[in-house]
Amino acid sequence: MIFRVQGIKKILPLVFFQLFWLIPTTAQSQSASSNSVSYPDKVVRIIVPFAPGGPSDIIARLLSQKLSENSGKSFIVENKPGGAANIGAAQVAKSAPDGYTLLLMSSAYVINPSLYENPGFHPLKDFAPVAMPVSSPNVLVASPDFAAKNFKDFIAFAKANPGKIDYATPGNGTGPHLSMELLKIRGNLDMKHIPYNGGGPALQAVLGHQVPVGFSALPPAMAQINAGKLIPLAITSKVRFTSIPNVPTISEAGFPEFEGDTQQFISAPAGTPKAIVNYLNQEITKIVQEPVMREKLVGLGYIILTPTPEQTTQIIQQEVDKWAKVVKVGNIKPD
Repeated sequence: MIFRVQGIKKILPLVFFQLFWLIPTTAQSQSASSNSVSYPDKVVRIIVPFAPGGPSDIIARLLSQKLSENSGKSFIVENKPGGAANIGAAQVAKSAPDGYTLLLMSSAYVINPSLYENPGFHPLKDFAPVAMPVSSPNVLVASPDFAAKNFKDFIAFAKANPGKIDYATPGNGTGPHLSMELLKIRGNLDMKHIPYNGGGPALQAVLGHQVPVGFSALPPAMAQINAGKLIPLAITSKVRFTSIPNVPTISEAGFPEFEGDTQQFISAPAGTPKAIVNYLNQEITKIVQEPVMREKLVGLGYIILTPTPEQTTQIIQQEVDKWAKVVKVGNIKPD
Protein backbone atom coordinates (compact mmCIF):
# COMPACT_ATOMS: atom_id res chain seq x y z
CA MET A 1 0.00 0.00 0.00
CA ILE A 2 2.81 2.41 0.85
CA PHE A 3 4.43 1.68 -2.50
CA ARG A 4 1.19 2.52 -4.33
CA VAL A 5 0.70 5.81 -2.46
CA GLN A 6 4.26 6.86 -3.15
CA GLY A 7 3.80 5.88 -6.82
CA ILE A 8 0.73 8.03 -7.02
CA LYS A 9 2.53 10.93 -5.35
CA LYS A 10 5.26 10.68 -7.94
CA ILE A 11 2.81 10.48 -10.86
CA LEU A 12 0.39 13.25 -9.79
CA PRO A 13 2.76 16.18 -10.50
CA LEU A 14 3.35 14.82 -14.01
CA VAL A 15 -0.41 14.44 -14.61
CA PHE A 16 -1.09 17.99 -13.41
CA PHE A 17 1.77 19.27 -15.60
CA GLN A 18 0.30 17.59 -18.68
CA LEU A 19 -3.20 18.84 -17.91
CA PHE A 20 -1.84 22.36 -17.40
CA TRP A 21 -0.53 22.41 -20.98
CA LEU A 22 -3.35 20.38 -22.47
CA ILE A 23 -6.16 22.70 -21.36
CA PRO A 24 -4.86 25.86 -23.12
CA THR A 25 -4.07 23.83 -26.24
CA THR A 26 -7.62 22.47 -26.37
CA ALA A 27 -9.06 25.94 -25.83
CA GLN A 28 -6.94 27.34 -28.64
CA SER A 29 -8.09 24.53 -30.92
CA GLN A 30 -11.73 25.22 -30.09
CA SER A 31 -11.20 28.93 -30.69
CA ALA A 32 -9.67 28.29 -34.12
CA SER A 33 -12.41 25.89 -35.14
CA SER A 34 -15.20 28.23 -34.06
CA ASN A 35 -13.35 31.01 -35.87
CA SER A 36 -15.40 33.75 -34.23
CA VAL A 37 -12.53 34.94 -32.00
CA SER A 38 -9.40 34.42 -34.07
CA TYR A 39 -10.80 35.59 -37.42
CA PRO A 40 -10.87 38.27 -38.54
CA ASP A 41 -8.36 40.18 -36.46
CA LYS A 42 -7.26 42.64 -39.17
CA VAL A 43 -8.51 44.22 -42.39
CA VAL A 44 -10.03 41.86 -44.98
CA ARG A 45 -9.79 42.94 -48.62
CA ILE A 46 -12.53 41.99 -51.09
CA ILE A 47 -11.12 42.26 -54.61
CA VAL A 48 -13.64 43.06 -57.34
CA PRO A 49 -12.00 42.66 -60.77
CA PHE A 50 -14.34 45.21 -62.39
CA ALA A 51 -14.78 48.96 -62.37
CA PRO A 52 -16.98 50.53 -59.64
CA GLY A 53 -20.74 50.66 -60.14
CA GLY A 54 -21.39 47.27 -61.72
CA PRO A 55 -23.41 44.37 -60.24
CA SER A 56 -20.35 42.76 -58.58
CA ASP A 57 -19.22 46.04 -57.07
CA ILE A 58 -22.69 46.78 -55.70
CA ILE A 59 -22.89 43.40 -53.97
CA ALA A 60 -19.34 43.65 -52.64
CA ARG A 61 -20.03 47.02 -51.01
CA LEU A 62 -23.32 45.94 -49.47
CA LEU A 63 -21.71 42.81 -48.01
CA SER A 64 -18.53 44.53 -46.87
CA GLN A 65 -20.49 47.08 -44.86
CA LYS A 66 -22.50 44.43 -43.03
CA LEU A 67 -19.50 42.13 -42.53
CA SER A 68 -17.62 45.03 -40.97
CA GLU A 69 -20.52 45.89 -38.68
CA ASN A 70 -21.08 42.29 -37.58
CA SER A 71 -17.42 41.36 -37.02
CA GLY A 72 -16.11 44.66 -35.67
CA LYS A 73 -13.26 44.49 -38.21
CA SER A 74 -12.90 46.24 -41.55
CA PHE A 75 -13.89 44.54 -44.79
CA ILE A 76 -12.87 46.86 -47.63
CA VAL A 77 -13.58 46.67 -51.36
CA GLU A 78 -10.76 47.15 -53.86
CA ASN A 79 -11.57 47.41 -57.57
CA LYS A 80 -8.96 45.80 -59.81
CA PRO A 81 -10.39 46.05 -63.36
CA GLY A 82 -8.51 44.95 -66.43
CA GLY A 83 -7.88 41.92 -68.58
CA ALA A 84 -11.59 41.00 -68.68
CA ALA A 85 -11.43 40.41 -64.89
CA ASN A 86 -8.52 37.99 -65.22
CA ILE A 87 -5.94 40.31 -63.65
CA GLY A 88 -7.79 40.76 -60.37
CA ALA A 89 -8.73 37.09 -60.15
CA ALA A 90 -5.14 35.97 -60.75
CA GLN A 91 -3.94 38.36 -58.05
CA VAL A 92 -6.24 36.83 -55.45
CA ALA A 93 -5.31 33.30 -56.55
CA LYS A 94 -1.69 34.08 -55.69
CA SER A 95 -2.49 35.71 -52.33
CA ALA A 96 -1.82 34.13 -48.95
CA PRO A 97 -4.52 31.55 -48.05
CA ASP A 98 -5.35 33.19 -44.74
CA GLY A 99 -8.82 34.61 -45.41
CA TYR A 100 -7.68 38.23 -45.62
CA THR A 101 -7.88 38.51 -49.41
CA LEU A 102 -11.14 37.45 -51.05
CA LEU A 103 -12.46 37.57 -54.60
CA LEU A 104 -15.97 38.64 -55.56
CA MET A 105 -16.52 37.98 -59.26
CA SER A 106 -19.46 37.54 -61.62
CA SER A 107 -20.03 34.72 -64.11
CA ALA A 108 -16.74 35.62 -65.78
CA TYR A 109 -15.35 33.41 -62.99
CA VAL A 110 -16.81 30.32 -64.70
CA ILE A 111 -16.69 31.57 -68.30
CA ASN A 112 -13.13 32.90 -68.66
CA PRO A 113 -11.36 29.53 -68.17
CA SER A 114 -12.96 28.37 -71.45
CA LEU A 115 -12.85 31.72 -73.23
CA TYR A 116 -9.15 32.44 -72.67
CA GLU A 117 -6.25 30.13 -73.37
CA ASN A 118 -4.53 31.25 -70.18
CA PRO A 119 -6.71 33.41 -67.93
CA GLY A 120 -4.22 33.12 -65.08
CA PHE A 121 -6.50 31.23 -62.71
CA HIS A 122 -8.72 28.18 -62.38
CA PRO A 123 -11.96 28.66 -60.39
CA LEU A 124 -11.54 25.41 -58.43
CA LYS A 125 -7.85 24.48 -58.47
CA ASP A 126 -6.69 27.95 -57.40
CA PHE A 127 -9.56 28.85 -55.08
CA ALA A 128 -11.62 27.65 -52.13
CA PRO A 129 -15.22 28.58 -53.04
CA VAL A 130 -16.93 30.41 -50.18
CA ALA A 131 -20.40 31.45 -51.31
CA MET A 132 -22.70 32.43 -54.15
CA PRO A 133 -24.93 34.91 -52.30
CA VAL A 134 -26.89 36.23 -55.27
CA SER A 135 -27.48 35.92 -58.96
CA SER A 136 -29.35 38.19 -61.31
CA PRO A 137 -31.35 37.13 -64.33
CA ASN A 138 -30.11 38.29 -67.67
CA VAL A 139 -32.90 40.07 -69.47
CA LEU A 140 -33.60 40.40 -73.19
CA VAL A 141 -34.75 43.97 -73.77
CA ALA A 142 -35.96 45.89 -76.81
CA SER A 143 -36.55 49.53 -77.60
CA PRO A 144 -40.27 50.47 -77.59
CA ASP A 145 -40.31 50.93 -81.36
CA PHE A 146 -39.01 47.42 -82.10
CA ALA A 147 -41.36 45.26 -84.18
CA ALA A 148 -41.70 42.53 -81.51
CA LYS A 149 -43.38 43.40 -78.23
CA ASN A 150 -43.06 39.97 -76.57
CA PHE A 151 -40.70 37.01 -76.64
CA LYS A 152 -42.82 34.81 -78.92
CA ASP A 153 -42.99 37.55 -81.53
CA PHE A 154 -39.28 38.21 -81.13
CA ILE A 155 -38.40 34.60 -81.99
CA ALA A 156 -40.76 34.65 -84.97
CA PHE A 157 -39.33 37.96 -86.20
CA ALA A 158 -35.73 36.76 -85.81
CA LYS A 159 -36.43 33.57 -87.76
CA ALA A 160 -38.13 35.57 -90.53
CA ASN A 161 -35.21 38.02 -90.74
CA PRO A 162 -31.98 35.97 -90.47
CA GLY A 163 -28.86 38.07 -90.17
CA LYS A 164 -30.81 41.34 -90.04
CA ILE A 165 -31.11 41.87 -86.28
CA ASP A 166 -28.23 43.33 -84.26
CA TYR A 167 -28.08 42.82 -80.51
CA ALA A 168 -26.02 44.62 -77.88
CA THR A 169 -24.21 43.13 -74.88
CA PRO A 170 -21.63 44.33 -72.33
CA GLY A 171 -18.89 42.64 -74.37
CA ASN A 172 -17.57 39.43 -75.88
CA GLY A 173 -17.66 36.51 -73.47
CA THR A 174 -19.78 38.23 -70.84
CA GLY A 175 -22.69 36.41 -69.24
CA PRO A 176 -25.33 38.29 -71.26
CA HIS A 177 -23.42 37.59 -74.49
CA LEU A 178 -23.24 33.87 -73.79
CA SER A 179 -26.92 33.84 -72.79
CA MET A 180 -27.80 35.14 -76.25
CA GLU A 181 -25.39 32.70 -77.89
CA LEU A 182 -27.11 29.88 -76.01
CA LEU A 183 -30.47 31.17 -77.22
CA LYS A 184 -29.15 31.35 -80.80
CA ILE A 185 -27.98 27.75 -80.54
CA ARG A 186 -31.22 26.49 -79.02
CA GLY A 187 -33.43 28.50 -81.39
CA ASN A 188 -31.27 28.22 -84.52
CA LEU A 189 -31.23 32.01 -84.80
CA ASP A 190 -28.96 34.15 -86.97
CA MET A 191 -28.26 37.51 -85.30
CA LYS A 192 -25.29 39.86 -85.26
CA HIS A 193 -23.50 40.58 -81.99
CA ILE A 194 -22.52 44.19 -81.24
CA PRO A 195 -20.25 44.16 -78.14
CA TYR A 196 -19.95 47.26 -75.97
CA ASN A 197 -17.59 48.15 -73.16
CA GLY A 198 -19.90 47.39 -70.26
CA GLY A 199 -23.59 47.02 -69.45
CA GLY A 200 -24.28 50.75 -69.30
CA PRO A 201 -23.07 51.53 -72.84
CA ALA A 202 -24.89 48.46 -74.21
CA LEU A 203 -28.20 49.60 -72.72
CA GLN A 204 -27.61 53.16 -73.93
CA ALA A 205 -27.23 51.78 -77.46
CA VAL A 206 -30.70 50.23 -77.23
CA LEU A 207 -32.17 53.36 -75.62
CA GLY A 208 -30.60 55.46 -78.36
CA HIS A 209 -32.03 53.22 -81.11
CA GLN A 210 -28.55 52.31 -82.35
CA VAL A 211 -29.32 48.63 -81.75
CA PRO A 212 -32.89 47.26 -81.58
CA VAL A 213 -32.39 44.69 -78.82
CA GLY A 214 -29.90 43.91 -76.08
CA PHE A 215 -29.07 41.33 -73.45
CA SER A 216 -28.13 42.65 -70.00
CA ALA A 217 -27.95 41.63 -66.39
CA LEU A 218 -31.21 42.75 -64.79
CA PRO A 219 -29.90 45.25 -62.16
CA PRO A 220 -28.51 47.82 -64.66
CA ALA A 221 -31.70 47.58 -66.77
CA MET A 222 -34.24 47.71 -63.94
CA ALA A 223 -34.70 51.48 -63.77
CA GLN A 224 -35.23 51.81 -67.54
CA ILE A 225 -37.68 48.89 -67.53
CA ASN A 226 -39.68 50.46 -64.70
CA ALA A 227 -39.69 53.78 -66.57
CA GLY A 228 -41.07 52.11 -69.71
CA LYS A 229 -38.01 53.06 -71.76
CA LEU A 230 -37.06 49.42 -72.38
CA ILE A 231 -39.39 46.50 -73.07
CA PRO A 232 -38.36 43.31 -71.22
CA LEU A 233 -39.08 40.36 -73.52
CA ALA A 234 -37.84 37.48 -71.33
CA ILE A 235 -35.45 36.61 -68.52
CA THR A 236 -33.01 33.74 -68.09
CA SER A 237 -33.80 32.56 -64.54
CA LYS A 238 -35.66 29.37 -63.57
CA VAL A 239 -38.74 31.23 -62.39
CA ARG A 240 -40.24 34.65 -62.99
CA PHE A 241 -38.75 37.55 -61.09
CA THR A 242 -40.99 39.09 -58.43
CA SER A 243 -40.36 42.72 -59.45
CA ILE A 244 -41.38 42.08 -63.08
CA PRO A 245 -43.87 39.20 -62.72
CA ASN A 246 -45.39 39.64 -66.19
CA VAL A 247 -42.08 38.93 -67.94
CA PRO A 248 -41.78 35.22 -68.86
CA THR A 249 -38.70 33.11 -68.45
CA ILE A 250 -37.07 31.85 -71.63
CA SER A 251 -37.55 28.35 -70.24
CA GLU A 252 -41.34 28.65 -70.01
CA ALA A 253 -41.53 30.51 -73.33
CA GLY A 254 -40.42 27.58 -75.45
CA PHE A 255 -36.88 26.61 -74.43
CA PRO A 256 -37.10 24.18 -71.48
CA GLU A 257 -34.34 24.21 -68.85
CA PHE A 258 -32.83 27.36 -70.30
CA GLU A 259 -30.76 29.17 -67.66
CA GLY A 260 -28.15 31.85 -68.07
CA ASP A 261 -28.13 34.10 -65.01
CA THR A 262 -25.27 36.36 -64.00
CA GLN A 263 -24.00 34.83 -60.75
CA GLN A 264 -21.81 36.41 -58.12
CA PHE A 265 -19.17 34.14 -56.59
CA ILE A 266 -17.05 34.74 -53.49
CA SER A 267 -13.85 32.72 -53.19
CA ALA A 268 -10.67 32.63 -51.14
CA PRO A 269 -7.25 31.38 -52.28
CA ALA A 270 -6.88 27.60 -52.31
CA GLY A 271 -5.65 26.30 -48.97
CA THR A 272 -7.64 28.78 -46.87
CA PRO A 273 -8.61 27.00 -43.60
CA LYS A 274 -12.00 25.35 -43.75
CA ALA A 275 -13.05 27.06 -40.51
CA ILE A 276 -12.59 30.48 -42.12
CA VAL A 277 -14.43 29.44 -45.29
CA ASN A 278 -17.36 28.15 -43.22
CA TYR A 279 -17.40 31.26 -41.03
CA LEU A 280 -17.57 33.55 -44.07
CA ASN A 281 -20.29 31.46 -45.69
CA GLN A 282 -22.41 31.52 -42.54
CA GLU A 283 -21.99 35.28 -42.08
CA ILE A 284 -22.76 36.07 -45.73
CA THR A 285 -25.81 33.78 -45.67
CA LYS A 286 -27.05 35.51 -42.53
CA ILE A 287 -26.63 38.95 -44.14
CA VAL A 288 -28.54 38.24 -47.38
CA GLN A 289 -31.38 36.66 -45.39
CA GLU A 290 -31.93 39.77 -43.26
CA PRO A 291 -35.36 41.21 -44.21
CA VAL A 292 -34.07 44.74 -44.96
CA MET A 293 -31.14 43.46 -47.03
CA ARG A 294 -33.33 40.93 -48.84
CA GLU A 295 -35.80 43.65 -49.81
CA LYS A 296 -33.00 45.90 -51.04
CA LEU A 297 -31.35 43.18 -53.12
CA VAL A 298 -34.61 42.04 -54.72
CA GLY A 299 -35.46 45.66 -55.52
CA LEU A 300 -32.12 45.99 -57.30
CA GLY A 301 -32.83 42.90 -59.42
CA TYR A 302 -30.96 40.17 -57.53
CA ILE A 303 -32.06 36.66 -56.58
CA ILE A 304 -31.08 35.59 -53.04
CA LEU A 305 -29.10 32.34 -52.82
CA THR A 306 -27.68 30.50 -49.81
CA PRO A 307 -25.60 27.51 -50.95
CA THR A 308 -22.95 25.99 -48.70
CA PRO A 309 -19.29 26.05 -49.80
CA GLU A 310 -19.68 22.46 -51.00
CA GLN A 311 -22.80 23.30 -53.01
CA THR A 312 -21.08 26.39 -54.42
CA THR A 313 -18.23 24.18 -55.62
CA GLN A 314 -20.69 21.90 -57.41
CA ILE A 315 -22.42 24.86 -59.05
CA ILE A 316 -19.09 26.26 -60.26
CA GLN A 317 -18.16 22.95 -61.90
CA GLN A 318 -21.56 22.71 -63.59
CA GLU A 319 -21.32 26.28 -64.88
CA VAL A 320 -17.76 25.80 -66.16
CA ASP A 321 -18.89 22.73 -68.13
CA LYS A 322 -22.03 24.43 -69.49
CA TRP A 323 -20.34 27.58 -70.76
CA ALA A 324 -17.39 25.66 -72.18
CA LYS A 325 -19.83 23.98 -74.57
CA VAL A 326 -21.40 27.31 -75.56
CA VAL A 327 -17.99 28.90 -76.17
CA LYS A 328 -16.96 25.95 -78.35
CA VAL A 329 -20.17 25.62 -80.37
CA GLY A 330 -20.48 29.38 -80.84
CA ASN A 331 -16.78 29.71 -81.68
CA ILE A 332 -16.65 32.69 -79.32
CA LYS A 333 -13.42 34.64 -79.08
CA PRO A 334 -12.49 37.33 -76.55
CA ASP A 335 -12.10 40.96 -77.60
